[in-house]
Amino acid sequence: MVNRLFCGLVLAFYTAASPAAVISIIIDDLGYDLRLGKAAIQLPGSVTLSVLPETPHAAALSQQAIQHGHELMLHLPMQSISKQGQHETGTLTIDTLESEFKTTVQRYLETLPTVTGVNNHMGSLLTRHPGHMAWLMQSLAEHEGLYFVDSRTTDKTIAATIAGEYAIPHTSRNVFLDNKPNDEAHVRMQLLRLAKLARQQGRALAIGHPHPATIKVLKQMLPRLAAEGYAIVPVSRYIQRQEETKPWRVSSSPSPRVAKN
Repeated sequence: MVNRLFCGLVLAFYTAASPAAVISIIIDDLGYDLRLGKAAIQLPGSVTLSVLPETPHAAALSQQAIQHGHELMLHLPMQSISKQGQHETGTLTIDTLESEFKTTVQRYLETLPTVTGVNNHMGSLLTRHPGHMAWLMQSLAEHEGLYFVDSRTTDKTIAATIAGEYAIPHTSRNVFLDNKPNDEAHVRMQLLRLAKLARQQGRALAIGHPHPATIKVLKQMLPRLAAEGYAIVPVSRYIQRQEETKPWRVSSSPSPRVAKN
């Protein structure tokens, strides 16, 4: 009871928010656990769900997510620094050749045909490498409308930069909700941090996972954030809003038409 009261008071403090403040939340790692996946699908609001390809329940959870109106993403497995040599089957690695890399991405997209975007699963090693990220963006460019979210599993990532070079709609994570799994107090504070960022900069994006504590806190707090005026939107709308609010670049061209283009 005390925690709920405290959370409500702090939320009220943080949410003297502009009605224009936009939040997007991605729940990663769906596909292995059917029960937790279903719990994520039942979350209120326009939460975006990211599914690991070729996992036991990927197809069933994807279908249910779409039926419940959620936007769906491919959670693309990439090699991390901490798990070298211990990858999941099908993880894209530094040793993956270009043809195999692109074939794998295409196969994953074909197995999850309703996805609207892609974000990296792990990848603290691979997202540093411009060649591999270029192969990824070339693959995504073959599917009109797909966006990319850099999960930022390392501060050395260049994935979003490469996405921009290939004109792939893209954005990056601001907050991890549950890097302390099953710590409800931590998840609450991270959500408040997300709200503060959205209030300050107009928008903010968080990534969480289908841990019981994360699901419980999101069920409690998402309706409160919406009631306080935050727009909780799917990632595609978030990226659209991001593009709409980008400042105009000053052009040296004397032609207004060229400058606009």
